[in-house]
Amino acid sequence: MKSELLDLAISMGHEAGELLSKRPDGFELSTKSNAIDFATQMDKASESLIVSRILAARPDDGVIGEEGSNIESKSGVTWVIDPLDGTVNYVYNLPGWNVCIAAKDADGVQVGVVSAPTINSFWHATKGGGAFHNGNSIKCNDPVNLDRALIATGFAYDYAARKGQLETLGKLLPQVRDIRRLGAAGVDLSFVAMGVLDGFYEIGLNEWDMAAGGLIATEAGAILSGRNGAPAGKEMTILAGPTLHAQLVREIG
Repeated sequence: MKSELLDLAISMGHEAGELLSKRPDGFELSTKSNAIDFATQMDKASESLIVSRILAARPDDGVIGEEGSNIESKSGVTWVIDPLDGTVNYVYNLPGWNVCIAAKDADGVQVGVVSAPTINSFWHATKGGGAFHNGNSIKCNDPVNLDRALIATGFAYDYAARKGQLETLGKLLPQVRDIRRLGAAGVDLSFVAMGVLDGFYEIGLNEWDMAAGGLIATEAGAILSGRNGAPAGKEMTILAGPTLHAQLVREIG
């Protein structure tokens, strides 16, 4: 079944990427959590396309979608999709926005795809089957020490949460090689998987932000967690190869 799910995910990732690459001249913005957290008509069009393809191929599967397409699974398989990760990048015509598609069952995420057309990158992974970038096998960087690490992070749309994020940033910045803020978690996670970045941390990620990229990274040898070994999630997500992961957990909590 895994190969069937992967084939479908790859097909949908390419198709949604092509749809989004036809960037409109103007945007219809709808507010989500606050005025700076928004979706566009293209977020919704991409999600609609992906959900329609899922239901046509596997009508008993469930869906968890960032833009509200929630369908309970009858088959035991649920798709977790972020139809446009990095919407702000997309609206400002910055590179790195992407499409994240994952399929999970009772044993966890089984298939993950991240499609990022503006940087000519397509990642995929299956549980136990390794991780790949544009068809080539990838591995994370390890060992890497904190003082030589290039780390990515992101910032919350909740202004109140940013104070704590700046405190963490201020603690880490004097200890690492440098910090990057790319603006799309799916690519951040996938960059760690292939060694473009050494590590990543962020507060506020949802399941659809990290289901696909998280599988790609862990299949590439990275460790994904929250604070002090807790599960990754909205409170904190930390990702790196084993050596650096242990150091980031020590510093972040």
